[in-house]
Amino acid sequence: MAAPGAGDPVNGKSGKAPLAQRIDPTGEKLTPTQLQFRRQAQLAQWQKMLPQRRTRNIVTGLGIGALVLAIYAYTFYSVSQERFLDELEDEAKAARARALERASGH
Repeated sequence: MAAPGAGDPVNGKSGKAPLAQRIDPTGEKLTPTQLQFRRQAQLAQWQKMLPQRRTRNIVTGLGIGALVLAIYAYTFYSVSQERFLDELEDEAKAARARALERASGH
């Protein structure tokens, strides 16, 4: 009988696959050669994924930039369409004119 997890994909007793076990890198006593090999493997993996990560970062940055510009443009558009302050100014001019008429003519 093979050792548990040694190539046996399904546990015969429960019918379930064995769970992956988390390995604590600080708990193991590795030789300097093993540590160097681990660092080389991590560096190779990082360099392999770097172009994909860079592309994702660029796409994300462009997406966020486009969203910011769209919000900025929409804000300018909606403020230019706003006539509320113009109406208040017109009413204030009319009120001043009426006040001047009352003060001078009445």
